[in-house]
Amino acid sequence: MSLDSRLWGKAAGLGKNARGAHRTHPLICHLLDTAAVAEVVWDELLTAHQRSMVVGALQVPDEEARALAAFWAGLHDIGKISVPFQLHRNGPKYADGELLSQELSGEQGYGFAAGAAQDRQSHEAAAHWWLAGIFAEIGYPSSKRRPQSQLSHAVAQMLGGHGGRFHPVVYDKDSRCPVARHPGLGTGRWEEQRRKHFDEVRRVTGAKSVPQGRMTPGAAVVLTGLVILSDWLASIDEEIRARLRQEGWAGTPEDLDAYWQIARAAAPRLVQRTDLLGTGFARPDPVQRAGETRLVASVAGQLPDLVADHGPGLVVVTASPSEERTEAALSAAAVLGHAAHARGLFYALPTGSAADSHMAQVHAFAEQALTGPWRSLLLHSSSRLKPAEAAKQWAHANATGDVSAEPGEEWAPTANSWLNSHHRALLAALGTGTVDELLQAVMPVKFNVMRLFALSGKVVVVDEAHARGAWGQKLMLRFLEWAAALRIPVVLAAMSADRSVDAMLAAYRRGAGGGNEPMVQPRPLPAWSFVDAQCGGGHLPRQPAVAVRASTLSIEVLDGAPYEEIQAALAPLVAAGSGRAVVYRSTSAEAIRTFRQLSQDLPGLDVTLVHEQMRNKDRWQRLAACRSAFSPDGGVSGPCVLVTTPMLEHVRGLRFDLVVSGPAPLVNLLARAAQSAGDQPRLVVLRADDKSELDDAALVRRTDMLLGAGRTVSLPEEVPLLLDEVYADELVDGLGKAAARELQQLDNRRTVRERRATGTAGWLEVSGPRELDGDLGLLSRDHPGMEPELLSCVLGEEMVHVVCLYPGSLLQDGVLAEKLVLDRKTRRPKQPGQLVPYLIPVPRRLVHGVAGDANSAWRGMAALKPVLRLNMTPEDGTWVRAGERHRFRVSELGLIVEQLP
Repeated sequence: MSLDSRLWGKAAGLGKNARGAHRTHPLICHLLDTAAVAEVVWDELLTAHQRSMVVGALQVPDEEARALAAFWAGLHDIGKISVPFQLHRNGPKYADGELLSQELSGEQGYGFAAGAAQDRQSHEAAAHWWLAGIFAEIGYPSSKRRPQSQLSHAVAQMLGGHGGRFHPVVYDKDSRCPVARHPGLGTGRWEEQRRKHFDEVRRVTGAKSVPQGRMTPGAAVVLTGLVILSDWLASIDEEIRARLRQEGWAGTPEDLDAYWQIARAAAPRLVQRTDLLGTGFARPDPVQRAGETRLVASVAGQLPDLVADHGPGLVVVTASPSEERTEAALSAAAVLGHAAHARGLFYALPTGSAADSHMAQVHAFAEQALTGPWRSLLLHSSSRLKPAEAAKQWAHANATGDVSAEPGEEWAPTANSWLNSHHRALLAALGTGTVDELLQAVMPVKFNVMRLFALSGKVVVVDEAHARGAWGQKLMLRFLEWAAALRIPVVLAAMSADRSVDAMLAAYRRGAGGGNEPMVQPRPLPAWSFVDAQCGGGHLPRQPAVAVRASTLSIEVLDGAPYEEIQAALAPLVAAGSGRAVVYRSTSAEAIRTFRQLSQDLPGLDVTLVHEQMRNKDRWQRLAACRSAFSPDGGVSGPCVLVTTPMLEHVRGLRFDLVVSGPAPLVNLLARAAQSAGDQPRLVVLRADDKSELDDAALVRRTDMLLGAGRTVSLPEEVPLLLDEVYADELVDGLGKAAARELQQLDNRRTVRERRATGTAGWLEVSGPRELDGDLGLLSRDHPGMEPELLSCVLGEEMVHVVCLYPGSLLQDGVLAEKLVLDRKTRRPKQPGQLVPYLIPVPRRLVHGVAGDANSAWRGMAALKPVLRLNMTPEDGTWVRAGERHRFRVSELGLIVEQLP
């Protein structure tokens, strides 16, 4: 039996021949392409630890594990030898419209049963069903009662998941005769060709060994990532076009041996396109240990010894939000990254605005800590459309002096980079983004395991680890279990130690096999602790860190009209002719209104505005200007005030003489107060102001009761005590019956919301690494009712991205043509990524029911479906778009959404 090279594997994007027929790439060639790339990925991209997880699980030498990985990667698309795929009506055709593969159905042996062409089994699932039986045939360990527990089924299930989702277990009666349930697999020559392709891929790759190990969770993540990544790289259209075979190519063993050399020669070039090669961590500089008391010195001086003795693991840093805490977290990341031979870092924050503001400090760290070339992407909801485009625009906004043609080109990949894709972006050596990028790794979303794979070669830093509410807390615990099982070095930074921080320590210990013994994070601030990933042991520094200097925070609570109180608080700055202040308003609309009022009423005051409902590029530029103007040694002269929204509370490196805020939970107020400079920081709370719709009413009320008319707080020692006090049951003591009943009702509602959120997150999260029991399908299980809206609730408030259009052009300064038509020179469509600088993030609740003004070309582009397009018209010097229930008004100050009566 000879191999049939007419069975095609790739056709889209390969063009047509001189007779008008679609060109195709034989399936066997694509399988060998993928196997060849897998060899290079194994050698060049996997870390030593990732390879060791596979070698340890399979119980074979490294070289045999490499050959098996290439062999298995080469089998990923063997399910394409099936009737529905080869004869799909949208497959490659002759010039007259007849399918190229139509001739197969008329040949002897290629017949098929009635209904086979309508079999809806995907080619990924077909690979899973067929391979489970063939692996058992050639001697891979198998089990009739529990197939998922043995390697034959585990490898098949792993390969069936290369499309982003694993499929349910295939039991013995089905794997022995899969065509009985899925006639689309075909019998006769269909079965013969599957076996021939299987045998030839095995022969060419040299994977003769029969492993007797088991598929551990760690090995499954690494091998799944290797297969998917290899398939992506082997599927690049222009590269396939360079390797197309001549018509009549037979696919004899000699042909395959020759093609294998071609595929192997091309593979290094394909892997080079990822921009992922060569990145590592430098050895951290030694730190003088004598008299180490400062947090950064304590971590840098003592952590290396702990890591040298116990290996990498989890570091938890608790301290008030500050650049020093960020520096300590990054210092820990440098130590862990070097010890783990990690290939990069992902820095996660609660919000996109916080990620934007931290990017400069993360890059400064990377320039010192990372070796070799490295590429950086910005990863959050506002940048997801085109992460590299967002990173490039961020570089423009943050460039000092003259802006070059390609600012930041040494680290920002071009907008058309291979990495510049939502599912690939997390692979970048340096990522700065939001924590939901991590949480999706433990939710049953498409390519969630690819996220785990990307993170398994990195150090992960989570700043404000406690700031995600009940949903995020539950999912973070599951992520930390997986991180420990995969030996991912993690650094968590939090304001203060509490039960949630203790739970994170316990989760990592549990994932590392350390049992359920509790470990408590030290309560005094600042502090840090370490859990090793090798056995889950907990460790504390020999000499605790202490605060460099103490200060006293003065909190004043005012009852007057909010704007009048703001004016009164700022008047002394104007009178003195110096001083810096920040004013937090609850919404973007309130921030814009306050900015305009202060600009008019206090002409001697320099007023700056930044909020989330600005165009991305405007917000980035203003944040960059704020970092320059309001840094500790900023060059601002005269009195000045920054008007903003809660988005700014996670921004580091800003210093003010006075912080003014509306009501908020205590933890948020303390985060804002941390931006006040000097030995006597000041916080003014406006009791009569509106609270944010996102803030918990019970915590806002408890905070108000705790603060009363104001109080002083000794920093940092009283912060843990104050945070405990705001939750204490004793807070209701002394209240009247009505007030106590009101607070109890609010507390009950908060408890119900948190339990509901925790329960739903527990229902939604994937199984932990010790719960899989070999069934990878548990990582992709599909729940009834799991709609995108539910995922958005889990990940935080759902955001919509608005782009405003103006008469005569798509954008005000004409970046794109009106209908995203083809570029006349390149014949390529305009790139949706060009919209990134002009997107405005808006909470979905503010635009509920708005259909937008998208045309057919817009709706036809998948990347633009989540972007709300608004056609604006001029009105009174601004641009307006009015609907039945909403009015949108946009100016240089940002977007205001008004609910109409």
